[in-house]
Amino acid sequence: MIKGPNDYSIAQTRDAIRDGLRAVTNTINDKCVLPGAGAFEIACSEHLNEFARKNVSGKVKLGVHAFAEALLVVPRTLAQNSGFDCQDTLLKVQEAHLKDKKPFGVDVYTGEPLPAAVSGIWDNYIVKRQFLNIAPVLAQQLLLVDEVMRAGKNMRGNRGDGQE
Repeated sequence: MIKGPNDYSIAQTRDAIRDGLRAVTNTINDKCVLPGAGAFEIACSEHLNEFARKNVSGKVKLGVHAFAEALLVVPRTLAQNSGFDCQDTLLKVQEAHLKDKKPFGVDVYTGEPLPAAVSGIWDNYIVKRQFLNIAPVLAQQLLLVDEVMRAGKNMRGNRGDGQE
């Protein structure tokens, strides 16, 4: 039974409880968790950059670097939403990761590197897997929409009646 001063508060509480139970269920089903606080994304980005340096050449290298940079949106957003300088915080966390070769994330209270596993901050495996699967699909769909819009604009401009 959930009680609150208004329907909005009750709905927020119900959603928070449902999300927490879903996270526990996912952890039990997956039997796996990943370091949180952006640590997974930083480690993955560094791994992709290293992979691109050693194993990839040509235009593919640009794509790998772009994907590695896109992964850093998560820790950058954590830093920004916490009121810290994004670039400064991200550089500190990346340097800590490279120095110790351990998963470091963003401490949202101090803006300093945080050893996520030691601090007990974890993310569900299935959530990370889903966002890695959906991100390229969404990017492709956005580019497709952009192409359709551009094609429509070009067709209007080529009507031949002088109107645009």
